[in-house]
Amino acid sequence: MYTPRNKLLPWPDLLRMRDEARAAGRVVVWTNGTFDLLHPGHVSSLHQARALGDVLVVGVNSDRSVKAYKGPMRPILSEHERATMLAAVECVDYVIVFDEDTPAEALARLKPDIHCKGAEYAPPHGRPVPEQAVVEGYGGRIEYLPLVPGVSTTELLKRIFTAEGT
Repeated sequence: MYTPRNKLLPWPDLLRMRDEARAAGRVVVWTNGTFDLLHPGHVSSLHQARALGDVLVVGVNSDRSVKAYKGPMRPILSEHERATMLAAVECVDYVIVFDEDTPAEALARLKPDIHCKGAEYAPPHGRPVPEQAVVEGYGGRIEYLPLVPGVSTTELLKRIFTAEGT
């Protein structure tokens, strides 16, 4: 299987990259998610996130954290497969898998300038952002990205199961 090693970094290398980017005055952007079945909504969000800065780091929820959040039937693809798919996307600079239930610990380590979330989290009526205090605590900011209507992994799975039943 193809593995783009230069984008899949261990934490020490990712932190060194962040330090080099900061020293050069570059803006580091972070987004994260399950990315179980890569779809047009993901691609749109990744491009929007990348447009906000100079370096895009994508955090991928580990298999364990996905099961805890989405249930025993997920993820469909392993964390390595999901990370590999994301690393193949041109606008993504680096990918890291994190095992915690929220990205708060990863954000506290990396301290990106911008943390991107989907519009479903946008104030004033959005879902709570558990990692908001962490991001604000180190001086980062949160940007909310528009969603592509009707496109989600859950929606894709419904389409697949409906198609199989016909």
